[in-house]
Amino acid sequence: MCKTYYVNPRIGNDANDGLHEDRALASLFAVNRLALAPGDTVLLMRGCRFEKQFLHLCCSGAQGCPITIGAYGEGSAPLIAADGQGIWYQDYGCELDSPTHVYHGYVSSAVLLYDAAYITLRDLEITNRAASVLGERYSQADKMQRTGVAVVAKDKGVRSGITLKDLCIHDVNGNVYDKHMNNGGIYMTALKPKDEAATGAARFADVLVEGCCLANVSRWGIAVGYTYAHAQFQGAELQEESFLRYGHQNIVVRDNYVKAAGGDGITVMYALRPLVEHNTADSVACEMNDRVYSEPGNRLGKVAAAIWPWKCKDARFRYNEAVDTRLNQDGMAYDADSGDGTLYEYNTSRMNEGGCVMFCLQEAIHNTFRCNVSYDDLGGTISPSENPDALIEGNTFYVREGVPFVRPHMGGGQYTEKDNTFYPLPDKAKE
Repeated sequence: MCKTYYVNPRIGNDANDGLHEDRALASLFAVNRLALAPGDTVLLMRGCRFEKQFLHLCCSGAQGCPITIGAYGEGSAPLIAADGQGIWYQDYGCELDSPTHVYHGYVSSAVLLYDAAYITLRDLEITNRAASVLGERYSQADKMQRTGVAVVAKDKGVRSGITLKDLCIHDVNGNVYDKHMNNGGIYMTALKPKDEAATGAARFADVLVEGCCLANVSRWGIAVGYTYAHAQFQGAELQEESFLRYGHQNIVVRDNYVKAAGGDGITVMYALRPLVEHNTADSVACEMNDRVYSEPGNRLGKVAAAIWPWKCKDARFRYNEAVDTRLNQDGMAYDADSGDGTLYEYNTSRMNEGGCVMFCLQEAIHNTFRCNVSYDDLGGTISPSENPDALIEGNTFYVREGVPFVRPHMGGGQYTEKDNTFYPLPDKAKE
């Protein structure tokens, strides 16, 4: 029989069973101890704050019968304010695709879904600030990784049915340098299993991130999901069989708003035919500068873009908007990066300091950029970046006077341009 648990710190007590509003639990610590089963629901009282608390779950629902974490009552969404609590140790179990990427270390997560499946998380406000940690400077190289919501697959094979819906995640003060740790607003990762022969590869399927608002998060806005199995996706031509064994499937990122992410806005990684639609990235990459990104050590440089894939096959990006991405080595609205068959269509971009779109290097193949609108993107409209075969078709470009079509030092690639429309814009500096 499915159970509904109530959590209300105003009147609750962790000695209660939580099965009625009048017998509510008081804290998330009690929720973490529950033996949640398929179909169970945990409801947090609206208007309540859970200070220096965290929600860490490793339970699973079932297909058609998920475990749901949500809200009840009147007022604002319940707030989980981790403030650097909820510490766990992340280890990919191997080096990543670059030896400069950090692959293990301690992470603070306000919400952690660890080897969980068929869980819906919705209608919550989440923060994870760093201000209360004595002796920790914002930009220090070994700063604690922090996430609003971290989702991890490791020892149970495919983790399916993760739904993150209508979350407000803000002020997550993570480590701006460590791009592939669980670090930022929402970050999903697959770690090396203890016994892959027995469990199969750790990966995700049937993931939905929808209707979430993220602001002032570092480093990433939304990322799904870096994997220990990156070595299975070498080269330009990516085989579907690799994704069916090691990659992610049926990933949908829809109707989200990301504002002022320290690094990248929204990225899907190692996924087969992911769908990213109706999202907005606003003023992201805002920490990719010498003022904040000041102690990288041997890590890679200041590189970030707004909405893009990494090592995906047939990724689809449509009806998205990217505005005011801040200048860095990239800084574009869109970036078809080292994937096979990326399609951008019906997207808009405006005032992105690194330009509209990059087709990134030799392993980004079969890319199409069509029916998009670019308005006053800066630096250079496109960046072919040694790409072999991009198709740029049927787009509308509003280009400021003096802005080149190809961004300087980002050329060298091959592309086909046809049926695009160009409208000049005056140089505002001369007005």
